[in-house]
Amino acid sequence: MLRPVEEIATLIIELLPGVLVMAEGGALRVQPKDARTVFRCLKENDHFNLDYLANLTVVDYPPDPATGGTGPAPVRYGAGRMDVVYHLYSIAKKHGPLALKITLPRTNPVVASATPIWRGAEFQEREAYDLYGVTFEGHPDLRRILLWDEFEGHPMRKDYVVEDQNVL
Repeated sequence: MLRPVEEIATLIIELLPGVLVMAEGGALRVQPKDARTVFRCLKENDHFNLDYLANLTVVDYPPDPATGGTGPAPVRYGAGRMDVVYHLYSIAKKHGPLALKITLPRTNPVVASATPIWRGAEFQEREAYDLYGVTFEGHPDLRRILLWDEFEGHPMRKDYVVEDQNVL
């Protein structure tokens, strides 16, 4: 049985001094600078054994004009924010999922790649790069996967403007 998220956060803080992790709404929130360290701990530590990355996606929070451009809590960015969300399971211990979130600014969203930890992240990170523009540092082959190389923009962002298809 997977421990409650609050216990997991406390345990990670004990195991990794200096790493900022917090439980929030049933998910674990991690700082971008600590991502790879936390990934490795969650996979390799016997307390967790989260050896399977089932899903990686991005949630886009553009600036809210009603609040003066600040994004929703807990982290506020003047230009909005993006959350990279990971869903982790343990095949070995038969438990999960654990949702893990990393908040990034929309202007230059960069986080460490999870591919060296979970090989299954490779195509999912490429999809997030292609559709949302998130850069995954250390990814072995970060390039577009669904759209052609000359395509401009990231169509899953909420502020993406669809080009006129009836130009002809």
